[in-house]
Amino acid sequence: MAGYEELDRLLTLMTGDEKHSSAATSTLDVLWILYDRVLRIDPTRAEAPDRDRFLLSKGHGPMAYYAVLAAKGFIPEETLAGFGGFDSPLGWHPDRNLIPGVEISSGSLGHGLPIAVGVAAGLRSRGRDRPRVVCLIGDAELEEGTNAEAIAVGARMGLNRLQVVVIDNVSASLGWPGGIASRFEVEGWATAVVGGRDHTALEGALLAIHEFRPSVVVAVVEARGS
Repeated sequence: MAGYEELDRLLTLMTGDEKHSSAATSTLDVLWILYDRVLRIDPTRAEAPDRDRFLLSKGHGPMAYYAVLAAKGFIPEETLAGFGGFDSPLGWHPDRNLIPGVEISSGSLGHGLPIAVGVAAGLRSRGRDRPRVVCLIGDAELEEGTNAEAIAVGARMGLNRLQVVVIDNVSASLGWPGGIASRFEVEGWATAVVGGRDHTALEGALLAIHEFRPSVVVAVVEARGS
């Protein structure tokens, strides 16, 4: 196990040719707060039926995800050095069949949120109302059309255990009138906009209780490339 202060060191162990470094570093603090203070996932029981589900839709920059998984004991630290290698389980996109604790293989934009809606609905239909389902997406990814349908369906079904975190690093090409949160609010989601490096604000927003509707937390970080 390693603490937050060790994450930079863990990131430096991954020396593969990562072309999405800003996609990775933009998620680092959100991922840490989720795994350290919010999600109920035990690395020794990674497949437990009552576990919380975390879906990384923003899977095209997974270095921060791998660093947090190593810090929390899901994967051995020494695995990080092989990142991107032919025989390494840590590829350019996370693979659920190779990495303990990874719920979905991701990286193709626009799939995570629709899957999260299905997972949340499936858990509720089986009487498992305790597990939360958290999906992390990027602001540019939100422009994929599949997300529009998922946002509408999630709200209409009242999936109150579903939560989306949108990393806003000003990557979207078109944007939304009124900002990212308005895209969800108009469909009936509970919304919060916080600093994506502010651990206290992130924890408060992620742990907020919403009885009858899903929620979204927009985590604002520095602009890509800045």
